[in-house]
Amino acid sequence: MTQVTDSAPIGNSDSDLPVFLDSSYSWFRLAISVVLATIGSVGMWSIIVIIPKIQAEYGVDRAEASLPFTAIMIGFGAGNFLVGKIVDRHGIALPLFISALLLSSGFYLSTLVTNIWQFSLIQGLMIGLGTSTFFGPLMSDISHWFHRRLGMAIAAAASGNYFAGAIWPFFLKEIVVDEGWREAYILVSIIIVTVLAPLTLLLRKRRPSYPLSPEGTSTNIPANRKKSEISPRTLQTLLVIAGVACCVAMSMPQVHIVAYCADLGFGIARGAEMLSLMLVGGIISRLVSGILADYIGGLRTLLIGSVLQCTALFFYIPFDGLISLYIVSFIFGLSQGGIVPSYAIVIREFLPAREAGQRVGLVIFATVIGMALGGWLSGLIFDFTRSYQAAFINGIAWNFLNMFIIGALLWKTKKRIFAAA
Repeated sequence: MTQVTDSAPIGNSDSDLPVFLDSSYSWFRLAISVVLATIGSVGMWSIIVIIPKIQAEYGVDRAEASLPFTAIMIGFGAGNFLVGKIVDRHGIALPLFISALLLSSGFYLSTLVTNIWQFSLIQGLMIGLGTSTFFGPLMSDISHWFHRRLGMAIAAAASGNYFAGAIWPFFLKEIVVDEGWREAYILVSIIIVTVLAPLTLLLRKRRPSYPLSPEGTSTNIPANRKKSEISPRTLQTLLVIAGVACCVAMSMPQVHIVAYCADLGFGIARGAEMLSLMLVGGIISRLVSGILADYIGGLRTLLIGSVLQCTALFFYIPFDGLISLYIVSFIFGLSQGGIVPSYAIVIREFLPAREAGQRVGLVIFATVIGMALGGWLSGLIFDFTRSYQAAFINGIAWNFLNMFIIGALLWKTKKRIFAAA
């Protein structure tokens, strides 16, 4: 079987595009991908609901009770890169199915352990790795089925993660209170194996290969739509650094808004509501940013999101009233939601499509590192200053680094003039 390459030219008209791009099946595949991401991302959000229960049951402090979430994020970050490489070679369906079984097993086995370290290990190796397939690899897969609406498709697939954050905590919280966290986790395990696993089989259809032209390149395959004056390795490295920087900034409100509200005397519940508002704003932001990227490109969309995120961070410094924090948190969600998917769009625009899985996964891994580093730095700064004001300023400084890198990349890039096939 011949291999699809990325050096083929692309025609000027839509009639030159392969028939499977932007087709009715493409939209069906996208819809299934959003559902899969919404269900498959349960591990990232369910752990937040049960942390107080875990802390009380195992008799540990809040830092130790947070270890399972940290383990999930480590597994999630590493899995985006590792699974992405597998998806590039073997397609998405089998990794999704295996990940669904891994998730279901992880949720069930979590109910059998007797200490926080065993619990954390399962969260990282099974739930974190399992969840990762339903984010970066799913975005890279859907990118092969769209051309005209590439940005919107990637952003919609990424929105499933935020849909999960908006749905799962509300679904699980009453079960956790009334029945216990173990019963909630067993229910999630059953839902995953009976609903999620079968749904993954709907994505068994793989991107078709095409005959080679006399020059040895594949015909009628969309090439990268843009080109850069810098090498792919340098571009990838800069995107990784930018991903760390933007998410160090992003983590300050997302990780610490609940604690910030508690310190201000508004209570934990109000902070949780503000976090939910961020996620709702993030969903809107991701969808709008995806549509915008189809018109102005991923780099410009990424820069706009970074500038807006920086502006929203500035708003947190003078406005610390209850109503104003609700408003600023929603604005922050509207600002930052489209940033991470924009990295995937940039990679598909500038770098080889055959490497999309591992390249997207690497940048997603960098953003997870940024979130972890930023959450820790903000806590460390708070411990030294007894205030979050300096932590917000630290986030703004990292945000400026991100804007500088993206601005420099935008300056160095130019549109490719498409030649007829």
